[in-house]
Amino acid sequence: MRFHILKLFLMFEKKEMLVRFNVIFLEEAIEFISKLELKARRKIFYNIDKAKLLNDPKLFEKLEDDIWYFRTKYSTKQYRIFAFWDKTDNNNTLVIATHGVVKKSNKVSKSEIEKTKQIRKEYFEYKDRK
Repeated sequence: MRFHILKLFLMFEKKEMLVRFNVIFLEEAIEFISKLELKARRKIFYNIDKAKLLNDPKLFEKLEDDIWYFRTKYSTKQYRIFAFWDKTDNNNTLVIATHGVVKKSNKVSKSEIEKTKQIRKEYFEYKDRK
């Protein structure tokens, strides 16, 4: 275990800790995460921070179109935080985390993907009005 941690640290060090994107959590994502037990929350945030630095589909995976999700397995549960990209500002690439679910299988519900698409649509409509 210590070797893996050291190896991970060295990989981060080589990349000079270049963050590829920042994450903004919408209210529903915050509510979902805040209701989880402390160790699960820590693991989710650890994996999201790691995904910001590394291109690892085990942590951050594209589902379809512009819909992605962060993946975390803790204990016997699988957590998914759905998200989409906002690249409208050339200086700051954002990933918008919309909501989360606890999964019992590897299959992603079509309704969760549709929900994320709807939130994405509303997000950009709101942003365009500003």
